Amino acid sequence: MRLIALLIFTACSMSMWAQSDIVSALTRKQKAGEGTVVLHQDARLKALLQAERPVSASGTDERVAKIAGFRVQVYAGNNSRQARNEANQMSAKVREAFPELQVYTHFVNPRWLCQVGDFRSIEEADVVMRRLRETGEFKEVSIVRAQINIQY
Repeated sequence: MRLIALLIFTACSMSMWAQSDIVSALTRKQKAGEGTVVLHQDARLKALLQAERPVSASGTDERVAKIAGFRVQVYAGNNSRQARNEANQMSAKVREAFPELQVYTHFVNPRWLCQVGDFRSIEEADVVMRRLRETGEFKEVSIVRAQINIQY
């Protein structure tokens, strides 16, 4: 009896999982005599729910998770236009010297930052920090804790 109940539950679960999205599963009429669900929503929400995978800036399909990790900070300026320009210049130098590394230039109140890489361990970040220092271009290099992007 338990086996039959388990098989029925599994079959129902698989049929619900096979639906294209939750909106269509809720709004379709199940059987005669049962009620229907009417959803009033923005078209952008429906498009978001139907999207299978996000598309990155490079145009490829990839999924990105944010987790706690480490980055190598190569520049920290102040809250000025000059600091923004310096952060962007530092970013260009890193991209030129190490095109395989991800470079992030952003403003975190009250300063502009240029950080490199997405490292899960401090040891990985240390290897890259030493390579950056060896070039002689990057003087104020340090490892910082950050939310990093991991592709899956």
